[in-house]
Amino acid sequence: MQIKLTAFLAAWLTIASIVAFVQTGASLSGQVLGADGKPADAATVLLVQTRDSAVVKTALANVAGKYLFEGLKPGNYRIWVTMMGYQNYKSENIIVEKQPLVMPLINLQHSGTLLKAVAITAQKQLIEHQPDRTVVNVDALIGNAGATALDVLEKSPGVIVDNNGAISLQGKNSVKIYIDDKPTYLSGADLENYLRSLSASTINQIELMTNPPAKYDAAGNGGIINIRTKRGKAKGFNGGLSLSYSQGKYGKTNNSANFNYRDSKINLFGNLSYSTGNNFNDLDINRYFENADGSLQSKFLQNSFIRRTSKTYNAKLGLDYYASAKTTWGLGLTGLLNPGDEHTINTSRLLSAQNTPDSTIVANNAEHRSFKNGGINLNYRHQYNAGGPELTADLDYLRYDNTLSQGFDNSSYLPNGMLINHDLLTGALPSAIDIYAAKTDYTHPLKSGLKLAGGLKTSYTQTDNIANYFYTVNQNTTPDYDKTNHFIYKENINAAYINASRDFKRLSVQLGLRFENTVSKGHQLGNVQKPDSVFKRNYNGLFPTVYLQYKLDTAGNQQISLNYGRRIDRPYYEDLNPFLAPLDKFTYYTGNPFLRPAYTQNIELSHTYKKITTTLSYSKTRDNVDETIEIVNGIYYSRPGNLGSTVVKGISVDASVDPAKWLSLQLFATAVNIHTRSDFYNGPLDTKGTYYFVKPMLQFKLPRDWTAQLNGLYQSRVTSAQFVTGNMGRVNAALSKKISASTTLKLVVNDIFYTNVNSGDINNLANTRADYHNLSDTRTAVLSLSYRFGKAIANQRKHESTGAESEQNRVKN
Repeated sequence: MQIKLTAFLAAWLTIASIVAFVQTGASLSGQVLGADGKPADAATVLLVQTRDSAVVKTALANVAGKYLFEGLKPGNYRIWVTMMGYQNYKSENIIVEKQPLVMPLINLQHSGTLLKAVAITAQKQLIEHQPDRTVVNVDALIGNAGATALDVLEKSPGVIVDNNGAISLQGKNSVKIYIDDKPTYLSGADLENYLRSLSASTINQIELMTNPPAKYDAAGNGGIINIRTKRGKAKGFNGGLSLSYSQGKYGKTNNSANFNYRDSKINLFGNLSYSTGNNFNDLDINRYFENADGSLQSKFLQNSFIRRTSKTYNAKLGLDYYASAKTTWGLGLTGLLNPGDEHTINTSRLLSAQNTPDSTIVANNAEHRSFKNGGINLNYRHQYNAGGPELTADLDYLRYDNTLSQGFDNSSYLPNGMLINHDLLTGALPSAIDIYAAKTDYTHPLKSGLKLAGGLKTSYTQTDNIANYFYTVNQNTTPDYDKTNHFIYKENINAAYINASRDFKRLSVQLGLRFENTVSKGHQLGNVQKPDSVFKRNYNGLFPTVYLQYKLDTAGNQQISLNYGRRIDRPYYEDLNPFLAPLDKFTYYTGNPFLRPAYTQNIELSHTYKKITTTLSYSKTRDNVDETIEIVNGIYYSRPGNLGSTVVKGISVDASVDPAKWLSLQLFATAVNIHTRSDFYNGPLDTKGTYYFVKPMLQFKLPRDWTAQLNGLYQSRVTSAQFVTGNMGRVNAALSKKISASTTLKLVVNDIFYTNVNSGDINNLANTRADYHNLSDTRTAVLSLSYRFGKAIANQRKHESTGAESEQNRVKN
């Protein structure tokens, strides 16, 4: 441990020493006063290019009226300032060179009437590329009207969402989902339900980070997707309302409201949403059992029609208190209530090789769940001076409660319809997760342009999972001790990081190093048939990150970027739980307490020409945790397992083209090769394959404030470890009408040709072949109405992260 810490500190000093020799950077600062000579608190300051008035950066004058722009390339600029009740201000041409530049004092003049805002000629693009992330501006895509967060993710470049809600980024799973720089603490069905409950109208941006910076937790081999929600930013009271109704085979709604109240001392903000879920899955799973010589022995054909209904209530409230011009205290509260029901009619037919019926099993399965989450965040921010050092701190507590009751009513029949067996399996599965976290971050920009950052974090998680199962046969109920279980898991993660960044004339450099120590303990309590068992683990890791970006010309039209990072993927809490949980009478899920953490090396090289970015990527994962399927006596067992080596290689193109003023084209296309090698249940596993993925989007600007959009996607067959997913695609269309400055009406039709069907094969099964075909409610028509009130300006204070970072992504139920 001491050696690790010594190496950690040495690396920090080495990085700081290397970047300390940099040249002076370009920055521009100044102060804005009102007509009364007092600071113009919350005045919007725009930095625009002189040649075309395109907006380069936006800032908000703080309570002292001061503003700061950093990381500027040399060139000609102008400053525009706007504030309600004052005349707009436009400066003369400003020449920015290498040295920091302090502007003369700006005095705004009163206006007798409400002035129009400064006209901004640069339109926000759908996709923006930054050195360490790709940013998707959600409102730039009108097809997001009435959509959910999961729908928005599906339309983002490089993101694939399958019919089960599983999310991958650039061909890699194990993606961590964050909301406003805070992890969702969810996975599996709970994460899917949460993202379906979050309305797209509350989302401002989607940040895609295949190789996140050192300030983020190292967890997530597939990277991080950060969803930034909207927040009112003007003094007074403002907000927005979004109402939508969606009709497919079944109808559902998605409604949300956000509000903000701000004065000189407080900022109160919140998001409230209510949605109804109403969906189905028509799932066929076919299993073909073979003899030792490969000939067909028998068939097992299963159809499950699954109806899911739910209601989701989601709330987020926050309060910022500005104790002084430099110090802010904050309080955040989150809450989620998600009750739901699932009813499945399952029909399984056993046939001989010659299709002669053997027997039929009909299952009438019911499941009711109530998922609740509550969280509190206390945060502190102190800025020592404008544009200078900054210290932040966070304390978090989160609680998750999940109550699940199951009933599996199975009846077996002979070919002539005679009932030969009937049994009922019932289960009660309460679970709870408590997460405590504390973190602090410090950033220190130097006059040379070098920006140093560092931080500490500790988190403690405890999960308590109970499963009580009972069999009822001939009205006689007895405990099922084979499935009944009680599992407790505790984990403590301690972390420290350093980060250094610097913008040269053409070169941008960012270097980071993160150290994490993990201590965990799992305890499976026994019952009358099973003994107690305990496991403990203690391990350390270093996780470096490197970002290099070089502009090939002074205008920045062409640039090359290179990034590298090492990451870890710890198992989901419930994946370590050795429970044996039935999905139906012939399919069981079980955990694996022997799972090891997975480690990934990522490297990406990209070239950007204006609005066209081409990226080459390579990653290698050791001990990747993935779903595995084993068949024992005809019963399917699904469990997580470590796969020895997974290599993912890819090339992608992200392009934005405007052929005409009324037409824009956004295209993302990628080719990804996945190669997995590992020891497996029935011998070596060695699978590889290349798949292709295309996402085009056309947007048309029509007269009289009408906008139309046509988008879609196509994915070829994907080979990944044990699974081969069939090709799929969809075509969507949208129409938008701006009724007034604050009101917009949108109509969206998704999956017009009903081609988004999930199907595939399961390989490497002992003497068995298997395939599946899954239909869901993807063809829908959505009508959405949005209304906004108030005036939005740049925010005074941006609190980006809390102390609880990666832990919530590992909640899986």
